[in-house]
Amino acid sequence: MNASITFEDGQLRVPDRPIVPFIAGDGIGPEVWDATRQAVDAAVRDAYDGQREIAWTELLAGERAHQETGSWLPDETLTGIADHLVALKGPLTTPVAGGIRSLNVTLRRELDLYANVRPVRWFPGLPSPLRHPEQVSAVIFRENTEDVYAGYEVPAHSSEGDTLRSMLREAFGWELTADTGIGIKPVSEHASKRLVRAALRYAQERQRSRVTLVHKGNIMKYTEGAFRDWGWEVVREEFADQAVTWEDCDGEPGDRILVLDRIADAMFQDILLNPDQHQVIATTNLNGDYLSDALAAQIGGIGVSPGANLNDEEGRGLYEAVHGTAPDIAGQDLANPTATMFSAEMLLRRIGWGEAADIIESAVERTVAAGVVTGDLAARVQGTRAVGTREFTDAVLGRIG
Repeated sequence: MNASITFEDGQLRVPDRPIVPFIAGDGIGPEVWDATRQAVDAAVRDAYDGQREIAWTELLAGERAHQETGSWLPDETLTGIADHLVALKGPLTTPVAGGIRSLNVTLRRELDLYANVRPVRWFPGLPSPLRHPEQVSAVIFRENTEDVYAGYEVPAHSSEGDTLRSMLREAFGWELTADTGIGIKPVSEHASKRLVRAALRYAQERQRSRVTLVHKGNIMKYTEGAFRDWGWEVVREEFADQAVTWEDCDGEPGDRILVLDRIADAMFQDILLNPDQHQVIATTNLNGDYLSDALAAQIGGIGVSPGANLNDEEGRGLYEAVHGTAPDIAGQDLANPTATMFSAEMLLRRIGWGEAADIIESAVERTVAAGVVTGDLAARVQGTRAVGTREFTDAVLGRIG
């Protein structure tokens, strides 16, 4: 009998046939979703001899939702994800007009999925500009609910702009010219601490020895600088037995997790020159957006990069590839399903089905190592053979079981 996943005493309770929602997505979404569903179902069958299976249930969002319901993000979709706790999502088109800044941002904020988690790891067969891409193995924890993505803006040459500029002049003496647009960047103690807390818990559970806090606190002292300071408070007040900051141990943590901090611009250099020094990265929203794509470029690109949006306290997780809808190749059997497959692999680990997750990970890696890749990778790796989405999926399925 199919049943819902529940969250009790801080743990997911997963039946043998859990109901898991999916959003196929727009553009190439349906193609990569179908490939992923086949791989997941095959891996689960192989791992558990048919004793477990996922009962997939579809939810609507994006263009198809708008066409069928008149809403880009129906209430039923938000309720369905909240009720079932975990879900898999394809890429979504955000409408140019209509008052929605981003469907992805809206999903994260409405469900309070505060941690965007992106593992970045190279494996043989993937293109890389680095001499030693095998040194790249990092997991980014990007705060999802604040910063400029949840900020407030007023345009230049507007009555709102005139009002805000006048208020700022009167209250703080800030002189801004009439042609200045203004944005407000919120960063709170609550959101910063829970993000760092999640990164430290992950480092503990996965036996990672380093966590790096990335910020631009030398310039934005009361937002990004505060993010770093609040992160240090979490280390000192909640994880003192398990972790220590660099400044408190002078780089000698003993058997504790070493927590470093890096200025954001210097971090871009560091992940190129010393990628092995950064294992878990915790940062604010915009920095995380930049860093995750920059790191992905070092191990093959966003076409192979998975992601998850998590709320540990509520047990919720929305899993998604980080690439876009690629409408120019939709329906042409050209899409790379690797990122979505790896996102599903993350979902399987979240629900405790690690054996099935290992099977997917191994099958995809062996397929790529054999030189069987989609065109986006074949164009950058000598000795590979470009195949379509369906042939790549069949190659992965052939390595399951």
